[in-house]
Amino acid sequence: MSVRGVGMDLVDVAGFASLVAESGTAFEERVFTTYELDAADRLHGSRRDRFLASRFAVKEALVKAWSAALATGAPLLAETQTWAGIEVRNDTFGRPVLVLLDDVEVAFADSLGTVRLHVSLSHENTFASAVVIIDEAA
Repeated sequence: MSVRGVGMDLVDVAGFASLVAESGTAFEERVFTTYELDAADRLHGSRRDRFLASRFAVKEALVKAWSAALATGAPLLAETQTWAGIEVRNDTFGRPVLVLLDDVEVAFADSLGTVRLHVSLSHENTFASAVVIIDEAA
């Protein structure tokens, strides 16, 4: 495995929940996919907040890993353009999986070629965190 980029993010769940509450659904629709919002809507209160905060941490961690993997280190797309093009799903075992969509998928493939994405996320009452590793495809 040849690592090309690593990104990590830590989100204060209460602060994130306040930001979402202040910004309303417009923020959620800019940042999250329909799939992610549908999954979040099955949860209530602090469980929903932790769920969305952890997905936001994954998106931020991917942007950091992607930037680190590029020779220039500069992101190719604006963060606001990137967030909704990064989707966090779960595989059949419940593990998080990254799915890149639309412009993000194209820009990512054009800039890095064929690579593998590894993601880990965690959350508890106060914080949500995520780590993304980009490595060479086998």
